[in-house]
Amino acid sequence: MNCAAILILTASCFSWTSAFYLPNRQVYKEAVLIPSATKKLKYLLEPPVYAEVTSPRGGNATLPCVLRFKPSHYKVKWTKLEPLRHGSENIVMITNGSAHKPYGLLGPRASLRKAHAMDASLRLSNLELEDGGRYRCELINGIQDESVIITLGIEGMVFPYQSKNGRYKFTYQEAKEACVEQDGTLATFKQLYRAWTEGLDWCNAGWLIDGTVHYPILHPRAECGGELLPGIRSYGPRDRIRDHFDAFCFTSRTKGFVFFVGGPLTFGEAVQACRGEGGELALVGQLYSAWRFLSYDRCNGGWLKDGSVRFPITTPRERCGGIPEAGVRTFGYPSKTLRLYGAYCYR
Repeated sequence: MNCAAILILTASCFSWTSAFYLPNRQVYKEAVLIPSATKKLKYLLEPPVYAEVTSPRGGNATLPCVLRFKPSHYKVKWTKLEPLRHGSENIVMITNGSAHKPYGLLGPRASLRKAHAMDASLRLSNLELEDGGRYRCELINGIQDESVIITLGIEGMVFPYQSKNGRYKFTYQEAKEACVEQDGTLATFKQLYRAWTEGLDWCNAGWLIDGTVHYPILHPRAECGGELLPGIRSYGPRDRIRDHFDAFCFTSRTKGFVFFVGGPLTFGEAVQACRGEGGELALVGQLYSAWRFLSYDRCNGGWLKDGSVRFPITTPRERCGGIPEAGVRTFGYPSKTLRLYGAYCYR
């Protein structure tokens, strides 16, 4: 599934844009970092059974950590390493083999697998978007300690998001809040990189969760950083208070479903139409999720909760924009009193 260039078409007095995907077009493979040689571990199995575990939002995941040899007095500490947090929230679980104690925001959803006497694997339930990242299983034996790192990936997709007030209007905090409001979270660099390898081409720079700003380019052009090689263009770390950019959000599968109610409707009428069907206006992330994971396809513009009008195209055809690539098209943020569109609802 791949995202490509922004196109702006004018029809009558309205314009629409689209982030679309180029099937079967993989440009580069994701980089794999190979750690330098380190001291062989005495107590923990290395490499772990799986160095990376992937699961959808709402699912469960087991992060493997197995002891090769058990000291007489020890404890195992599980810590989430990223996104960076401060204080004891980093710690997820501590066990001494016979008892355990959960910590922080993840603690209530964490448990130990205990498949056998040497198993210290961590189980996480009802996964959320923010759970993705690197986890450390650390065995502490007096003044000695050793650890292995396991990465938890949440299945999902990256989508660009812009303020209703126009291009480059978000501070870092505003971008973070905007993604949450649209059923997402600010993307990591790794998530953006993978989206780029799958075809994401977007000419507007956006915040990532680490406070850096980037934009992915597959088709180099003068107006998008010049005729350089395809790649992730980077502005590096930016001032989180003074600088303003767009956002790259990350979302995943949802528990509910998106459906369309025909119009024409004003924004207010669209709100009531969804309520009449037992739902509410869909969020941008929910529409992208339905398009990506459920192949949702609808050739009708519809209101969303943020006041934008969009429509998802899985099977491109001439009378649905005329562009040969799949994608979620947008008409931007028209006047809410305009009675031209239907509604995309979520239930």
